[in-house]
This record gives sequence, C-alpha cells and structure tokens, in this order.
Amino acid sequence: MDSEVIVIGAGISGLSAAKWLHEAGISVICLEARDRVGGRTLTKRDPKVGYVDIGGAYVGPTQDRLLRMAKEFGIENYKVNEVEDLLHYKDGRRTRFSSGNMPGRKNPLVSMDINNIFYLMDKMGEEIPAHAPWEAKHAEQWDTMTYKEFLEKNCWTKGGLEFFKNFVNINITTESYEASLLSFLWYIKQCGGTKRIFSTTNGGQERKFKGGTQQVSEKIAEKLGGSIVIKSSPVVGINQESKDVVLVKTLNGKEYKTKYVILACPPVVQLKIHFTPELPPIRSQLMQRMPMGTVMKVIAIHYEEKNWMDEQYSGGCYTAMYPPGFFTRYGRALRVPIDRLYFAGTETAIKWSGYMEGAIEAGERAAREILCTMGRIPRDQIWLAEPPSQDVVARPFPVTFKERYTPSVPGFLKLVTLTTILGAVALVSMKNPMKACDRFLRK
Repeated sequence: MDSEVIVIGAGISGLSAAKWLHEAGISVICLEARDRVGGRTLTKRDPKVGYVDIGGAYVGPTQDRLLRMAKEFGIENYKVNEVEDLLHYKDGRRTRFSSGNMPGRKNPLVSMDINNIFYLMDKMGEEIPAHAPWEAKHAEQWDTMTYKEFLEKNCWTKGGLEFFKNFVNINITTESYEASLLSFLWYIKQCGGTKRIFSTTNGGQERKFKGGTQQVSEKIAEKLGGSIVIKSSPVVGINQESKDVVLVKTLNGKEYKTKYVILACPPVVQLKIHFTPELPPIRSQLMQRMPMGTVMKVIAIHYEEKNWMDEQYSGGCYTAMYPPGFFTRYGRALRVPIDRLYFAGTETAIKWSGYMEGAIEAGERAAREILCTMGRIPRDQIWLAEPPSQDVVARPFPVTFKERYTPSVPGFLKLVTLTTILGAVALVSMKNPMKACDRFLRK
C-alpha cells in the first residue's frame, strides 16, 4: 500500500483535503497533472511589475475558511481600490464610470428594473436549500427555464436586460440562455445574495492577497513535502475491482495502491480518467453535462493574457455551469461517494461554490467523509461550520430607502396611469362638478 488515501488534483481543494488528512495522521499522496500546484489559481511573477493573478484572485467577508488558511501561512491581504473610475468596454464603445454606478443606471426606469430583479432573485433564492437546490419548492419549474427566459419575462427595459446579461457573464462566465434559472439563483444564494456576490466593499471582491493567490497552494504543498505532493502525474485510470485496494494509474505508467481516492479536479476533467468498473450512469451523465465556463483574463497595465479554455486540466474557468434540467436530474450525484471514491472540488461546495472558499470547504469535507468511513470521526462531524473571521468581519447589507420603496417598472406605469385617470376626472369635475357627479352616479 503506497498510502491510505490518494488525492487527485493539487489545486486548493485537493491540497486542503490532503492537509486535513495528513494532520489527522492519515498517510496521503496528492497527484497533480501539471508541473505546478494551484489549479485555477495562477500567479505570474515578473521582476518588473512584481506579480499578477491571472486566475482566481479575490477574497472577502464570509469566506472564512480561505481567510483562516491564509492566516495560518502568514499571507496578508489588502483592500481593492474603489477610488478610481472604471471602464466598461463593449461593442467598440468605452464607458467610464465610478464604482457602484454602473452604466445605464442613470435612467430611472432601468434603475427600477435592476432594483426589482435583484429583489426577485434574492426572494426566490430564499426557498432554495444551499445543500440541495433540487429540493426547492419550484425546482422543476425553475430548472427547465433559462435565466434569459426569466429576464425576458420580468425585465421591462433594454438597459435592464443588458445589465443582467452582463451580470450572468461576470459571475458564471456563461450566457444567460445557457444557464438554468434554478442554478443561477442557487449560485447567487450560496454566495450570500446579490449584494454580497456583486459588491467590492463588504463583498466577494473586497480584498486580494499580497503576493498572489497561488501561494496558498504553494505553502500547503511546501508543508506537506515533495513525497506527498507529486507533480507532472496525470491520472488516467482508477481501478476499484478489488474490495480492499484501489489502483491508481498515471500517464507515465506509475501505479499506486491505496484504500481511498478523492477526486478534486473539475467533473469535465474526470472524463479523461478510465474507471474500472464503469461509474454509475448518473455519475457519467453528470460529468458529461457540466461544461466549464468560458473566460479569458487580461491584465492591461502589464499585458498578461490567460486563456483558461486552453488548460486541459481545468477545461475553463471560473467553475462548471449548469444547463437547464441538470440539477433536478443529476444534482443529487454531485457529492455521493462511489465505493472508495470521494469527490471534492469547488463545484461540490455548498457555500461560495466556484470560489477558492468553496474549494477549501469541499476538500476538507471530502477528507472528513473518509475519516468517518474509517471510524475516526462520527457522521455529524463531516459538515463543520467555520467560525467567522475576526480579521475580515462581515457586515449586514442595510436595505436603503430607495431600494425598499422604488416600484417595479410595471408598478410605476400602473401608478402613472391611475394618477393620470384620477387627474383627468378631477379636471372634468372642476369644470362641471354637478354634471361629472351625475355621470359618476349613473355608472
């Protein structure tokens, strides 16, 4: 036996799983396909400009596991600059705007539309369980509807439609017609709601790490050591035919024997692995129906470009996207172990899924599932709540007077129509009060 557990993937999720097991006294090996650790975090270091993150970069309040991990390794963070203006470039047109004042929101009808859709999304998200979105009351209905169809039904202005098409592009790097409404509502909900996911201050984009995010993985790997974290070892086969031993085979012909395996790579990448015996049909279908988002990151000051679709061991970024019908048909299989095979990766998280925070949650949860199977911990310790960070404190988002009392566009139009009718009646009454009163009484 080479180790008790083999973790496949040395991104933040896989390394978090390996770290948790190692600290619990379990022998573990972490196999990484690339010649580096970090997965979808990648820090480009340059002597002229220092460093830039061309993968995952942000951390903020309520991302407590990531903040805890960074603090353990002495990685400091800093607040993102919100003072300078921003540029929005689309279809050859460049628009300059200040933070919190997105283009198009100066139009009062567009502002009403945006306020109403945000309210609707948060309200609908309240009924979606973060751990099981397929159990929501309206799961079937929302999962068969695309986010685009939802917008076309509820948005009344061209500016509002454009805003929310950009909103889905930014958050899950896909198009509104590709994502199911249920999946996007769940995604926003498990990140803390529309304000938490979209805000800089007090939100998911509040901070970055000094020195870059890849060092989180690098420091975990350094602590575990080279005998545990083995790079340039793409896994091509997992054999569970034996009741007691799992055989893991790499592309270079190396074979490892272990008791348990944690898959910590994206589901679409798991398709590159040959499983013996074959996985259950629902798991195979799940992997085929979870394409990755499509994104390129460009650092314009010192030009760096990263096309994550070209990364064969990521398949894209930020995270997998969920097409219509996915959650209600296949979602239940996301985290369910198959014999001695367990699943990590940010896609399996229930809080900040798609983020580094979700990656750590998923890795540590998968590690505890194995510890539970081994009899080391009780089942009620598999899912552990993370204490809130005392250094980066999350504050509630107050509902402003404008947000609370701004009507929706149809509500506003009804109000205008009613006011116009009443005004007309009043005007007629003033000209001939007795005649108007007589007509009214006859009706």
